[in-house]
Amino acid sequence: MSDLDGILVVTLEQAVAAPYASNLLAEAGARVIKIERAEGDFARNYDHVVNGESAYFVWLNRGKESVCLDVKNETDRKILFNILKEADVFIQNLRAGAVASLRLDYDSLKEINPQLIMCSISGYGEEGPFAKMKAYDLLVQAESGLSSVTGTAEGPARVGISLCDISTGMTAYGAILRALIKRGKTNAGTYIKVSLFSVITDWMNVPLLHKAYGGVDTPRAGMNHATIAPYGMYPAGDGKGVVFSIQNEREWKVFCNGVLGDETIAVDERFISVSKRVENRTALDEIIIGVFSNYDQQGLMDLLLNNSIACGRLNLPGDVLTHPQRRSVTVDSPHGTIDLTASGVVTDNDPPVSLPVPALGEHTEQVKAEFGDS
Repeated sequence: MSDLDGILVVTLEQAVAAPYASNLLAEAGARVIKIERAEGDFARNYDHVVNGESAYFVWLNRGKESVCLDVKNETDRKILFNILKEADVFIQNLRAGAVASLRLDYDSLKEINPQLIMCSISGYGEEGPFAKMKAYDLLVQAESGLSSVTGTAEGPARVGISLCDISTGMTAYGAILRALIKRGKTNAGTYIKVSLFSVITDWMNVPLLHKAYGGVDTPRAGMNHATIAPYGMYPAGDGKGVVFSIQNEREWKVFCNGVLGDETIAVDERFISVSKRVENRTALDEIIIGVFSNYDQQGLMDLLLNNSIACGRLNLPGDVLTHPQRRSVTVDSPHGTIDLTASGVVTDNDPPVSLPVPALGEHTEQVKAEFGDS
């Protein structure tokens, strides 16, 4: 039996944050009914790179039942209400005010299902001057200050994945599990509100605290750590990158002796502490690059590993696809099987859960028959 066997989840969701949360629930064994418009979740058409399917959609919507309903149509909305009467969890990320106009707000729904757990995902929260603003991932990366600490000294950059969306989906998933545990004790539902801005500004606490209490803006340091040195990416002699990290003074001494081959560097006044090494990063980097240029990437990795220095290769996506630690799972889709990187969670050494990607409206008639009025 799966962990969430018997739990019914209903979603009115688009794009990434809410689908990520509901996908995690589906992987845990919940039944997830995804309500889509006639044209479908717009993430279905972000691209068609995966055998004609969208990369985002196949990643985020496995194991869900796709049901096409027009929630503004009285007959379809009645079916939705019938489903919600039986549901354990309702997730939505519609535009601000939409659920209230459709009588799908928590106060209305708890009248028909007092045990319902409802999770509303928004950009900036349900109150305040930004409540009605559209909020896509890159917009929130910029608004939250994340972009200001990402990139190089020459300019800011977008984090290369939808970090605000994904972190919000993870946070919503955790909050829903907490609410399910609470309901098991109290028999009461819960209303959960999660916003992209609140989640990512929480994750921004270190640079925010540096500014609030130290008066210092965290500099953009590219592939270097902004406040620790040496910690970053350095080229080997063959031009390929290696990332390594020195976390304490014991490792620093080992690195100077075993990797740089000069124990006097460890006690050089310019590099005697973390703050000094950051202050004199340019001079330190010249020494490191001079030594590293004598090795190709693999030779440099071997040298660092033999001295117990934390390190990794600067890999491209193609390298990761063949990485020996990558876990994958094969899933069915309307356009054939897909090899997908599996979830990071391993439970009791069970194999990754293989859940199919639904075609648009694939389960509409089945669900209408199950929840329609007799």
